[in-house]
Amino acid sequence: MSRTSPRRPLIMPHAPGHPEQKGSAGGKSGTLRAGIFGVNDGLVSNLSLIMGVAGATSTDPKFVVLAGVAGLLAGAFSMGAGEYISMRVQRDVFEQLIELERWELETMPNEEIRELTKLYEDKGMPTDLAAKVAETLSRDPEVALETHAREELGLDPQELGSPWGAAISSFVAFSFGAIVPLIAFLVSSGSAAVIASSLMSAVTLFAVGGAMTIFTGKSVVFSGLRMLAVGAFAALVTFGVGSMLHVGTTG
Repeated sequence: MSRTSPRRPLIMPHAPGHPEQKGSAGGKSGTLRAGIFGVNDGLVSNLSLIMGVAGATSTDPKFVVLAGVAGLLAGAFSMGAGEYISMRVQRDVFEQLIELERWELETMPNEEIRELTKLYEDKGMPTDLAAKVAETLSRDPEVALETHAREELGLDPQELGSPWGAAISSFVAFSFGAIVPLIAFLVSSGSAAVIASSLMSAVTLFAVGGAMTIFTGKSVVFSGLRMLAVGAFAALVTFGVGSMLHVGTTG
């Protein structure tokens, strides 16, 4: 005699990428990291672009401003769109994994209780107590689902990340970084603007490099100087290339 059961999700329990026993995605930490790297990307990329154009057309700042604004908008929209797609796909995968756990709880409840019991035993809990805790948590379907999601997948069903939040934060972070080297050319021109833009960018690069020590644990001075060196090298190269391709302006 046939019997019906909930439709099984497409993803398999042990398919590649099934994050069993892995840690949480770390939503808050991930957002902060994305913000710092977004500022860094915007600053280095637009600084390089602006310095390249400044080296090529040093007598007329309007070309530098045009290039800087174009670089800011193109980069910010690209970062925002990329972050949205990345977070959307990640969230879809996590939601599918959670639905798989829901299906397993509905169709194989005893096996899931044994699985949860084994997880608690591996953490050092006595067998009798582990079995009792697993059985108690499994009485409420939603509590059971959340428990399995946390213990097996390392996921918090309430904290899977917001695609739109990630996209907007990346857009804003990139724009903030990209506008720093542009500000000087909005109020000045020539060598004065190049120097002012370089100094403002250097200070920001050092600050961004120092902020990265939140994740790396390195010295603030070391990380700041390293980031400053990378940005300065990129800017010098593009400025040099722009100077070699120098074009005159008329009017």
